[in-house]
Amino acid sequence: MEMDKKERECSPVTENDTTVRSKANLSSSRMQVVSRLEHSKLAQLLKWCFFSSILILLPWRFKQLLAPHLGSMESFSLSSLTVNQSLNPLVFQSIPLGSVRPLGWLEDEMNLMSDGLAGHEIDFYRVVRDSPWLGGGTEYSGLNEGLPYWFNGLVPLAYGTDNPRLKSQVDRVLEHVLNHQQDDGWLGPEQYEKRDIWGRFPMCLGLMQLVEADAAQAAKIVPAIHRFVYIMHSMLTYNSGFTDFWGMVRYPDMIIVLQWFYENYPQDNKAMLLETMSLLDRNGLHWKSYYSKKNFIFADLDTVRPPINGDSGTFPFVHAVNAGQALGDRDFADRCERAAFNALPAAFTQDHWGHQYLTVTNQPFSRKLKDPNPYWNTGVQSIMYGIEPNYPCCTVNFPQGLPKFLSASVVYSGSDGLAHALLSPVRAITKLPNGVAVNLTCDTAYPFDLTLNYQIVASAPFKFHLRVPSWASAYELILATSRSKQSPSSSNPPKTFNQDNLIPDPHTGMISVDLLQHTYITYILHTTLRTESRANDTVAIYHGPLLYALDVGQDVKFDKLNSSNIDTTSPSFPAEHAHDYDITNTKEWRIAIDPSTLVYHGPSSSSSSSSSNDTSSSAPGFPEPAIADLASPIWDYEAPPGYVTVKTCEILWDLEKGTPSPVPEKGRRVCVKDSVGQRVLRPYGSLKVHMAELPVMDLSGE
Repeated sequence: MEMDKKERECSPVTENDTTVRSKANLSSSRMQVVSRLEHSKLAQLLKWCFFSSILILLPWRFKQLLAPHLGSMESFSLSSLTVNQSLNPLVFQSIPLGSVRPLGWLEDEMNLMSDGLAGHEIDFYRVVRDSPWLGGGTEYSGLNEGLPYWFNGLVPLAYGTDNPRLKSQVDRVLEHVLNHQQDDGWLGPEQYEKRDIWGRFPMCLGLMQLVEADAAQAAKIVPAIHRFVYIMHSMLTYNSGFTDFWGMVRYPDMIIVLQWFYENYPQDNKAMLLETMSLLDRNGLHWKSYYSKKNFIFADLDTVRPPINGDSGTFPFVHAVNAGQALGDRDFADRCERAAFNALPAAFTQDHWGHQYLTVTNQPFSRKLKDPNPYWNTGVQSIMYGIEPNYPCCTVNFPQGLPKFLSASVVYSGSDGLAHALLSPVRAITKLPNGVAVNLTCDTAYPFDLTLNYQIVASAPFKFHLRVPSWASAYELILATSRSKQSPSSSNPPKTFNQDNLIPDPHTGMISVDLLQHTYITYILHTTLRTESRANDTVAIYHGPLLYALDVGQDVKFDKLNSSNIDTTSPSFPAEHAHDYDITNTKEWRIAIDPSTLVYHGPSSSSSSSSSNDTSSSAPGFPEPAIADLASPIWDYEAPPGYVTVKTCEILWDLEKGTPSPVPEKGRRVCVKDSVGQRVLRPYGSLKVHMAELPVMDLSGE
């Protein structure tokens, strides 16, 4: 049916580092990400279907293993393999799920997720509660991906927050899925003629994470995975298994699972696991050939003339390829933080009960669109916030973003090192591969404040690595073995490092220090406001990893829910939270700025935002923690502590199909009479309506 086709064509995602998507535009920076994917060893980053994330492994690591044995993938055979080989080593290795817990604002946000839509879908949302995977009959696509999507995010949310209620939901799904595995090994409800392996990929990712978090589950899960691998291998051998391009594009998802079991639970089945990886790669659709000018428009669509009719379907979309942090590339880690601290919070309501399908760069209001609307393959509710404002796929992916960010934030570096790769307030308790036990606490208000305070206790000395973001203009690292109120012992004074004597690795961006068994660290990042050029003489404004957008005010009204997938008669239906939202601006949005007048107001990059001005109780160089100062929910309107002011004026700027038209060309921008003044920019994630790519003008004479 047409509905099935549209439902499975979820999220036409694009990314220019400002938003998740903007008018289905695939920017040149997006192309740069994709071109690098063919060379990745492991990718662990946020995967966006609105704001979902998955761990994604691309075949580079696998192909390097097979290269000595293969002339081509088509000539592959088991007899050509020496099956005791190891996969290529990772630059960074993830630590077991549940070993990293959130603190501060991140803990608040993940608790809101648990108490919000993500933690209650199984109570009243039919796509989850009545899924065919659980014996029900509600699914939005013949691919049966709804429950697997949700389960893939629920597992890291449950174990990242150590939430018993969510763990019980995980157990409920696990028991039903494994108890109903079919005799031939197939996982899921489909019979032979309707089988597509794609929906198994997110389910197996969830099962993999569950074994990682709770080794006691291995006795049930590992045999089930290997039984499924046998039937998947058989189907792929005879060129079946994919009934839709969706799985062909996303085949690397399953390679993550196969590689993880190859290294951790091979069960004397390494040859089969390797050949199945090869078959997936052979049968899948490779981005290098698919993501090309033949299939996509790479220019900013606002600059294409004549204008493109975005509702015509004359250009395709891409459902969020994945990039790599764990391969050690600082650029991808920077992008991951930028997505997690900007596009992600902008796409959900502060209470984590509602979300958007489309988050638009310049979005001064969030309401029903006119029909036809300017965006391809979307409905009139696509920029509204709600439980299911457009397609169900984004509702079931609701648990994904922050739990995957958390689980990838602290990683192993070699056998004797631990690295804080994605910066945020966390606590990690783990054993390094060499057996050294480490207990790390990072007390910080990052990204709202750029000081991170660490207390680290270890059973033996080890190497500690910290990422220096590419936007940092300078940094300081202060190490001490005491945090006494008195001055540290002169025999062991604090050690101070900076960019002059501790140089980051040019590829990973990591600085490394040798730590003793008990160490206190203050890590201070310095930066300035910066502008990044966008199409048609517009700019985006950043401070650290945070994007700042024009505050256009907001007037929030509730609208009636519009989805048959929501059981409003359920005793668990959250009537007080379940709304569609209509949000309109209360301030003028047709604004141009003079970038030379930008001023940042907020926590200094060289101090914490402590509520106490008395720092005498701290050891030198160790400000008191900043966590307690932040509002909760931190992504509520006006909640984040920093803001930017800038000189502005109102310009003439039309609407097109009910949304802002392309930005007026620079030569046609004229200030409306008596409109010159000063406006405020706030963190993009806290503004559900916003203007984030702003036209520039010289207002020095105004």
